[in-house]
Amino acid sequence: MVSKWGKVKLALGLNLCTYVPKKTLDENDDSGSSTVSESERHSGAALISPATADWDVAPATPRSQVLKLSKSLSRSSKKTCSICLASMKRGDGHAIFTAECSHSFHFQCIASNVKHGNQVCPVCRAEWKEIPLQFPSLDPPIGRARVNPVDWPQNNALMTVIRRLPTTRPTPNRHISPLFQAPEPAIFDDDESLGHQLNSTEKSASDKSSIDSCESCDNRKVKIETYPEVPAVSRSSASDNFTVLVQLKAPGSVSVQEPGKNQVNLSQVSQTPRAPVDLVTVLDISGSMAGTKLALLKRAMGFVIQNLGPNDRLAVIAFSSTARRLFPLRRMSETGRQQALQAVNSLVANGGTNIAEGLRKGAKIMEDRKEKNSVTSIILLSDGQDTYTVSNNSGSRQQQPNYKLLLPLSIHGGNSSGFKIPVHAFGFGADHDASSMHSISEISGGTFSFIETEGVIQDAFAQCIGGLLSVVVKELQVSIECLHPGVRLSSLKAGSYPNCLMSDGHMGTIDVGDLYADEERDFLVSINIPTESSCAETSLLKVKCVYVDPFTKEKVSIRSEDLRIKRPEKAGQESVLIEVDRQQNRVRVAEAMAQARAAAEKGDLVGATSILENSRKLLSESQSAKSHDRLCVALDAELKEMQERMASRNVYEASGRAYILSGLSSHSWQRATARGDSTGGSSLVQAYQTPSMAEMVTRSQATLLASPSAQRNVQPVWSFASQPKPR
Repeated sequence: MVSKWGKVKLALGLNLCTYVPKKTLDENDDSGSSTVSESERHSGAALISPATADWDVAPATPRSQVLKLSKSLSRSSKKTCSICLASMKRGDGHAIFTAECSHSFHFQCIASNVKHGNQVCPVCRAEWKEIPLQFPSLDPPIGRARVNPVDWPQNNALMTVIRRLPTTRPTPNRHISPLFQAPEPAIFDDDESLGHQLNSTEKSASDKSSIDSCESCDNRKVKIETYPEVPAVSRSSASDNFTVLVQLKAPGSVSVQEPGKNQVNLSQVSQTPRAPVDLVTVLDISGSMAGTKLALLKRAMGFVIQNLGPNDRLAVIAFSSTARRLFPLRRMSETGRQQALQAVNSLVANGGTNIAEGLRKGAKIMEDRKEKNSVTSIILLSDGQDTYTVSNNSGSRQQQPNYKLLLPLSIHGGNSSGFKIPVHAFGFGADHDASSMHSISEISGGTFSFIETEGVIQDAFAQCIGGLLSVVVKELQVSIECLHPGVRLSSLKAGSYPNCLMSDGHMGTIDVGDLYADEERDFLVSINIPTESSCAETSLLKVKCVYVDPFTKEKVSIRSEDLRIKRPEKAGQESVLIEVDRQQNRVRVAEAMAQARAAAEKGDLVGATSILENSRKLLSESQSAKSHDRLCVALDAELKEMQERMASRNVYEASGRAYILSGLSSHSWQRATARGDSTGGSSLVQAYQTPSMAEMVTRSQATLLASPSAQRNVQPVWSFASQPKPR
């Protein structure tokens, strides 16, 4: 026999939620807290829901009536919001909504979805008959009656927050409406003005640098070092393949931490003098991103948004079958952050994968903007293959698709030297098209990262923005000039950096572009050494760098000391300098990776693993490897990992290709990328991670753990570039 109250519950549905004033809860429960702690502000809940609610919620159904979730969706339990993955408990200042499909969400998280017309569960894709509504007050919405159970006394402090949707007949092949109904402007020139705050920040940075003017100026310049293969060559000897290492090191980041304070927090980062960023994130929200993937992406974007400063500007493009700009390029002030978080929260996964359209709109934002910040970049994330522009079914494996079609002209710059807008691409999971993502990043001058495990997506983003938020050198160009009339350049090994040699071999140039704080670039130059009749030394090269200081906007020109080698009558057997040998190993290993990848793409996995094994053998016989150089240890571990990921065709297709391409991207640009399931500084493959990157990754990991360690002083992990070098 069903009671009258049971009938009422059935009529209202199982997801009835009622607003209860938080003041009432606090009076009844002394353990409740009405404030948000600093650690909670950096937690997933704060990142996704920046403003705490003034109300808590009393569920209308007992916990025993909630459906048990499947094991695969255990993280979306009633204790965890399935959108922001933060905990849900009474008295923490967040309202809770439980849908008829039994999935629970913070009310603010799911109400943002519904506000934009999304009426399906973000986790299980079930179509809801009742949806949450958000009103600024307790007054019922105009035209809608308040719903209260007949047994309840009328109480103005109680109001349901659901509305039953009208039933519709199922229509085959029903068209899914776009996420945002507001029309986009034809020209994206509605970017928020940089404003006077930018000038004040530059002024404060300038004021700070003038405190220790001479020392500060020296510390803020690129340092140039040159190393000959050996320090001496006998006068009667000549060499056609003598190696010189040209090493550049960017200035370090400037800390403005107050004396006596050990915390690293957002306010201090925002005050650190650095070049402001214009960042566009192009995010895949195709159907395959539904569920945990999309929830983790939202959380990662929350971390990015919270770590951008008020002078940085952000725009977000969401793409599936089509692409849509979620909001204009705007400064990440408090208001801007809240609007950005709400827009990201509203994302729902459906449709196909149109990477080209997403990049086109991302580039259009950069092209049409009225004002420009010093640093410009695009972050692209996708877990699938473009099914609209590039076809991979072109026949034989040797015929590569034209991935350049995915990139607008403004990104790759046509046939001109250098690059316009670097795209840092992130391949998510086992089904993404690693070849296209690597090509997009390579053509544009960005990096390619392989996110194998869903849980490290935030760390991968953190590493990337840790670099972007520490740019200290802009538009760096390197010129190498021969000094001795008999010396000529024969080759430049500069990875993916555009470079050229003059026809007479007297000079060569390399376009390096931007450098992050503390980054190093190592280039190997091959020259000839002529014989000497009587001179005790030979002048070989001089190196000159020209770049723009993003703080002062001034052009800086520096020159190295002339590189000379001694020319004794007789020279003993000289050992190759460790600095040169280390970089020769790096270049040889990168070349072996490229050869192994080419063999694997032709189906010859046995030949590919043999190439990698031979490379490991040569590496072990080198002088730097015998000295237990950490970079050599890391290279060997990376080669071994690649061999394991070529164990079979299935393994290679699932992860081997992406892993090896992310490694090639890292070595060719000498910049850290996320590889596999780790971005931690302790990982041997993180050879190029700068202190700024390591600090941001550590902050991300502390945030994910929601532990007090987020507030501790963050000690950056040594990069291999900054480690003590064995002699």
